[in-house]
Amino acid sequence: MSIYSSSVKRPVTTILIFVGLMVMGLYSLVKLPVDLYPEMELPYVVVYTTYPGASASDIESNVTRPLENSLNSVSKLKEITSRSSDAVSAIFMEFEYGTDLDEASNDIRSAISFTERLLPDGSEKPTIVKFNTTMMPIMFYAITARESYAGLEKILDEKVVNPLNRIEGVGAVSFSGVPGRKIYIDVDPRKMEAYNLTIEQIGNILRAENMNLPVGYIEMGNTDYPLRIQGEFPESDVVKNIVVSSYGGSNIYLKDIAEVRDTIRESKLDTKINGVKGMGLLVQKQSGGNTVQVTRKIEKSLVRLEKSLPPDVKITKLFDSASFIRDSISNLTETLMYAAIFVILVVLFFLGRWRATFIIILTIPISLVVAFIYLFVSDASINIISLTSLSIAIGMVVDDAIVVLENITKHIERGSRPREAAIYATNEVWLAVIVTTATVVAVFFPLTFVSGLTGVLFKQLGMSVTITIVTSVFAAITLTPTLSALLLKWYPIKEDAPFWTYDGSIRKSLDRFDRFYEKTLKWALRHKTFVVIVSLLVFIGSMSLFFFIKTEFFPQADESRITAKVELQTGTRVDQTIRTADRLDSLIRAKYPEVRLISTSAGADDQGGFAAMFSNQGTHTITYSIRLVPVKERKRSSMEIADELRTDFAKYPEIIHYTVSTSDNMGSFGGSTVDVEVYGYDIAQTNIVAEDLAARIKNIRGAKDVTVSRDKSKPELQIVFDQNKMMANGLNTAMASAAIRNRIDGLVATRLRQYGEEYDVVVRFKRSSTSTLTDIENIGITNATGQLIRLAEIARIKEYWAPPSIEHKRKERIVTVSFTPFKRSLSELKVEVEKAINSINMPAGVMVQISGSIEEQRESFMDIGFLLVISLILVYLIMASQFESLKMPFIIMFSIPFAFSGVAIALFVTNTALSVISAIGAVMLIGIVVKNAIVLVDFINLMRERGNELYEAIAISGRSRLRPVFMTSLTTIFGMFPLAVSSGTGSELWSPMGISVIGGLVFSTIVTLVLVPVVYAIFAKHGERNKNLAIYMEMNFMNDNGNEAGDTFTDK
Repeated sequence: MSIYSSSVKRPVTTILIFVGLMVMGLYSLVKLPVDLYPEMELPYVVVYTTYPGASASDIESNVTRPLENSLNSVSKLKEITSRSSDAVSAIFMEFEYGTDLDEASNDIRSAISFTERLLPDGSEKPTIVKFNTTMMPIMFYAITARESYAGLEKILDEKVVNPLNRIEGVGAVSFSGVPGRKIYIDVDPRKMEAYNLTIEQIGNILRAENMNLPVGYIEMGNTDYPLRIQGEFPESDVVKNIVVSSYGGSNIYLKDIAEVRDTIRESKLDTKINGVKGMGLLVQKQSGGNTVQVTRKIEKSLVRLEKSLPPDVKITKLFDSASFIRDSISNLTETLMYAAIFVILVVLFFLGRWRATFIIILTIPISLVVAFIYLFVSDASINIISLTSLSIAIGMVVDDAIVVLENITKHIERGSRPREAAIYATNEVWLAVIVTTATVVAVFFPLTFVSGLTGVLFKQLGMSVTITIVTSVFAAITLTPTLSALLLKWYPIKEDAPFWTYDGSIRKSLDRFDRFYEKTLKWALRHKTFVVIVSLLVFIGSMSLFFFIKTEFFPQADESRITAKVELQTGTRVDQTIRTADRLDSLIRAKYPEVRLISTSAGADDQGGFAAMFSNQGTHTITYSIRLVPVKERKRSSMEIADELRTDFAKYPEIIHYTVSTSDNMGSFGGSTVDVEVYGYDIAQTNIVAEDLAARIKNIRGAKDVTVSRDKSKPELQIVFDQNKMMANGLNTAMASAAIRNRIDGLVATRLRQYGEEYDVVVRFKRSSTSTLTDIENIGITNATGQLIRLAEIARIKEYWAPPSIEHKRKERIVTVSFTPFKRSLSELKVEVEKAINSINMPAGVMVQISGSIEEQRESFMDIGFLLVISLILVYLIMASQFESLKMPFIIMFSIPFAFSGVAIALFVTNTALSVISAIGAVMLIGIVVKNAIVLVDFINLMRERGNELYEAIAISGRSRLRPVFMTSLTTIFGMFPLAVSSGTGSELWSPMGISVIGGLVFSTIVTLVLVPVVYAIFAKHGERNKNLAIYMEMNFMNDNGNEAGDTFTDK
């Protein structure tokens, strides 16, 4: 017994199965976390190593190169790049997507273990860091204070950070630009030397006096008393009264030779929020956490926590990924709702019966909730990828139910009882329905095998659509006939019905259209050659439009945020940088009404640790993070505002470089950059080529934010020791270097413990004593015998221009010229950049190539091209299997090229770029457009099997299948329509897919209804001629054999 027959005969069981699926799906929906994108482990590992005091070139030769040579042999490594900066080596390793990073990290540790012995003494052990999307902050708060600024770290740590860390789902809470407390002991070198003291001696004294030490137990009576020496400094004021020496019978106190300052640490980073001094608070979530729920809990907690803070401390939200997630998901949910409404209206328009419409529409929620079950079981989330997949599927899930129910309705109208009609009508189309669904699956399922970032993102889309579509076909051949048998009734069509009724208006209009199409089809069958030639010309003409369509990697979304980086002359003092930053800050707040909040960071955080390695900042850099009002509250896009901001920055002569981006890389996606890589060992030569290229690219229209990755060489004072003089004075490089660093940078002598926290006590020369070259040359260094040696006696100081960093790619030195496309496609810019490269007289040993988004776009388009070929092969195999014919699938696949014609026309008319998103939409069309052709061709074959002549079978089938073809096409078109025209948050990313699908489907539907029947007739006529010829030749052969046999018999 067939599944559809069993379903009709056991309606209660069938209905309860789907009720169970609905309950499970709704439960899954409630439990699913909400995020922007699927959580993914990015295939990147960083190995960073610190070597204090080493220059960038020393780091390159002594640390980076040995490690690169060893790490290059790690398996599944796709690319290795590095940055050698002062005191830090960072090696970035990109692996193939899907690589187990735990296993890769073990391989990296093994490779490092073989190289560690080659690293210089004084370098620290290399550290391995894996990347994950959870490393991206989900929230960024700006915190301002006036009177409480000095103690802000302590206040926030107790009253904000600790409570936030206790919230479920919060991974880490950290500060940026925090004003940490330090006790500075600024020593007067003349007074210090007058009392025969050194920085090291003062540090040892402070360390010896600041002790809290247990010394044992005392037995007194029946009790043991622990004995402890309490010598810790209770507060910083005590430090200045420490005795450091004696002279002439009098004690010399620390305050006699130094100034003790309890203050915030000296930082080369100044942070302001809307012009008020402050700091940043970043929140990261735990892996698998619900971003929206976590941010909601944080916001609720901060409302309560802020009341416990001093009145001058203000917390302002600068960035919240949940806001963009909520807006994007709300927009997609709205799109989904409108799509469902359009689909319902289309079905109701063609069927004219609410019962039939209800049966078909039930397919939508059933199919969608099963997708939620898959997401829940696979530990996925509700995100813009999964919701987009549902928006894509919503127009297709009713297709199979429409075909089945439309055939059931025809049987009922012919007089069959609903139960019999449900079984017999489903029996006629169930195989075609399954095959058409299989062709769609053949397109979407291979999306799960696409490599790279594109594949990671589209894996969920492919699986979600596949599961949704498979569920819809299962519902179409089980639930649809079951409900049809229960709910449908025969209603006689009233030919004389009033105009205002369905039968009197819409049905008659549809009947007239049926007759018009039948006449058109018969005309096309009589003029087959003309139809084929015109179709061919239209195809060639439409495909030529691709030469005029711009291309891009991914569309860029307006996230209501702008980030900008401004660079002054390398080596600019931080106070000068702060003044420029304040002027620009005032300009932005005064000129741009769209700006809601602006965070300004001038200089570099010298306590930034690992994160500071990626910022490429210095005392000469300024970073702006600008939050705009929502899209609907402004007339200009963030891209237009950013472009005007570039114009303003260009007016300041002190600004050497600037970049303005509408994406801050904190969970956003989209946008493009073009990188021109200059390879060569000679730093001077590659600098000249890179600067020449940058100057030429700046003159290219549409190239914005042109930057060179290697900063200009910075001035550096180098102390060059005379080894002979040092040996003569009983010194060595290590002793002299440590002494100089302690006097200038400072020696951490001890720590002050207060309120459960520890604060560094730093001993150093006062700043005014180390402000000139003469001051440095006069620094005294004490040798082992106590003799004071001036630096000028054993060394000389020279000025040196050093590169601040040296980058490698594939173990070769590289400098990169980057720019952002603006209002021009990547393909157009690539041509002009290649011209600029070719116009340069390239020195020997220097090589240039283009990469960045252009290379990523090329790789993604190659993957999509491969996906296109695989989809075509799978679709052909499925259809050949159904029709048991190698020729029939070619007839059906004639509609596919014209789908691409529709894509070209739609992209050209709407001025939409061909991107990865629109290309995926074009690939999707392969499975969608053949569905209608399969249904039509399958019915033609059925009519011919029932004895109808070829042209009559085509005409009958065309008229019979016209409405199902239109219904399935229109439901998909209107299902995608809200996605294509949406203007809400995040819509820029997905609207190209909607445009591609709609354009391709509209064009291919027309072709399916006219060209496919014509091609079928041509193939069928050709087949009949070949068959008749074979019969004729066989008859002649038989006659010839018969005559020969007769002649032989007569002779005998």
